[in-house]
Amino acid sequence: MYTGSMSTPERLIESTRELLWERGYVGTSPKAIQQHAGAGQGSMYHHFAGKPDLALAAIRRTAEEMRATAEAALGGSGSAYARVEAYLLRERDVLRGCPVGRLTMDPDVIASDELRAPVTETLDWLRDRLAGILEEGVAQGEFTDALVPREIASTVVATVQGGYVLARSSGAPAAFDAAVRGLLALLGACAAPSGTTRH
Repeated sequence: MYTGSMSTPERLIESTRELLWERGYVGTSPKAIQQHAGAGQGSMYHHFAGKPDLALAAIRRTAEEMRATAEAALGGSGSAYARVEAYLLRERDVLRGCPVGRLTMDPDVIASDELRAPVTETLDWLRDRLAGILEEGVAQGEFTDALVPREIASTVVATVQGGYVLARSSGAPAAFDAAVRGLLALLGACAAPSGTTRH
């Protein structure tokens, strides 16, 4: 599964990330991590203080990856609408769900201030990033003043996370796609008459 060039700490972090996604915090035992990573108990405790320390490193890595993936779409060229559209339509493994969003449903992660912090910070960053783009759109006359950037930003995040839930419950990505199309239609309806948004 892992390349020979991957260090033991990297294998442990990547294994923990995958197991947290599949099994949750409680189901991710140190033994399971060691087996998945092909690492011994001594190696694990040489690099990490214990399961909470390793889980924090894994959650931080997952959060960083989500930010980078989102920024790749949101930081592109084009109108505010086009950038939000690129984020919403980017390729996703919809039926697996969002690794960060899934962590919000893990009671052990949410109960820990330390483990929850990277999750909260990432979702806050995403809302702020979207709000900033939408604010640019309003300022440049792309959207009407009736659009409230921070509220729409929250709606975008909620639609994506809710779309994952709908898709997983139905066993098909169509529900996610429908939610995204609906949100883009609503966002397009906020275009200023003289704006440059394309529907």
